[in-house]
Order: sequence, then C-alpha cells, then structure tokens
Amino acid sequence: MAFSKRHPAALFAVLAVALGTTGAAYAAVSSQTAPKVVVRTETQVEQGKQLFLEGCSSCHGLAAQGGSDGPAILGVGAAAVDFQVGTGRMPLSAPGVQAIPKTPSYNADETAALAAYVATLGHGPSIPTGHMLDISSADLALGGELFRTNCAQCHGAAGVGGALSEGRKAPSLMNAEAKRLYEAMVTGPQSMPLFADSTLSTHDKQQIIAYVTELQKNESPGGFSLGRLGPVTEGLFIFLAGLGVLIVAAVWIGAKAK
Repeated sequence: MAFSKRHPAALFAVLAVALGTTGAAYAAVSSQTAPKVVVRTETQVEQGKQLFLEGCSSCHGLAAQGGSDGPAILGVGAAAVDFQVGTGRMPLSAPGVQAIPKTPSYNADETAALAAYVATLGHGPSIPTGHMLDISSADLALGGELFRTNCAQCHGAAGVGGALSEGRKAPSLMNAEAKRLYEAMVTGPQSMPLFADSTLSTHDKQQIIAYVTELQKNESPGGFSLGRLGPVTEGLFIFLAGLGVLIVAAVWIGAKAK
C-alpha cells in the first residue's frame, strides 16, 4: 500500500491559518467587550484653557485657585461648568450678586471646551449621559415623595421657586431641562445643597426629574393659577378682590342715596 507524503510547507500553512483565525476571533471579542471611553482631545482642552484664562481667571484665578471675586473651582467637575456656563449664570454680571439664568456668553462648543479643561483640574461630577437622564420607567408617585422631601422647602411644592434668606431666591423649575436638573443636584449651585449618590441615587434623581417634568406639563383646569404659590396667595387674592367689590358697592350705594 502506498502512502502519499505531505509537503513540508503544509504544516506551516495550517499553523499560520490557525494563528490568524485565533487572532481575528480575539480582536472581534475584544472590540465588543472593551469599554467605550469618551476621550477629551488635547485641542479641546487647550481651547478650554485659553477661554478660561481670557474670561474666567479674573475671578477664579489663573490656576482656578480662587480669588477675592470668585471661589476656587478645582475639582468642581465638568457638570458644574456645563450648568453654570450653559445656562448663562456665569460669567456673573457683578461679583456678589445671585447668578440668574440669561443668554449664555459662550456657545455649545466653547462651553464643552471649558468643561473639558476644568475637568482636568480635579475629580468632580461629569456631565450626565443619556442613560442617566432616562425617565421612561420612572415612578411619578415616588418622584413626588422625593421632591417634597428634598426640594419643595426651597422650590415650592409646585416647583415655581421661593424666597430664601439674605435676599436670595430658589429659581422656578418650570422651564428647567432634565440635564440641568440633574447637574444642579450633583453640583449644588449657590445655596442649593449637593445631593451626592449617597444621598440621592441616580435612580432617585431620575424619579425627581420625571416628577418635575410632569409638573411642567400640568395645566390649570380651574383657570388662573395665581402662580401656584399656594393657599396664602389665593386667600390674599380673594380678600383683595372681595374688598374691592365691597368698596365699589359702597361707593355706588352712596352715590345712589344722594
């Protein structure tokens, strides 16, 4: 019986094919399981640094260490910058006044660059992702309970804002976007306390955002809402309106008597 001899190169060919197949499979699996990390480009960080030195350092210091007109912002994170600059609260019109929302001085790209630069100065809350802002399965009842427990003391039960000490005020939430609500909770701007994940988890924050979003959609089926400030305002309105009617009636009766 005759046996055919294999070519000496056949073994190397089989080995090469096996190694190539193994490498391709490993690369495919690695690409599927590797975490997707958003990397800030050096160009964006450098742009943010330049913008910071030109527009922010006069109050916050050249190294963000703070100064007489502004606090240190080392470690505040990208979320704080995105909230303050993106809503126009920063830069302030004058030192010492409460920051109020206004037309932003920086566009979206410049705001992102500033946030990227400040994020390199210390660890802090990052800008919330779409997953963190997903409220599709939120429980409105739980959100209302969390809101009344943690937020209503300042923003009011209806989310329309309220007065604070020393002439400050808690802003209305009626026009606040979901991202801004989340950023405010994780950064604690001005008089607002900071709600870390140990205090309010991401899940809890989502419930609150869902509840506020529902408040924003609510109409006033009874007519004029009177600002939704509660029974004191409504009682005062009824008192003044009723007193006005009585005065007009008294004047009319006196005129008729003459």
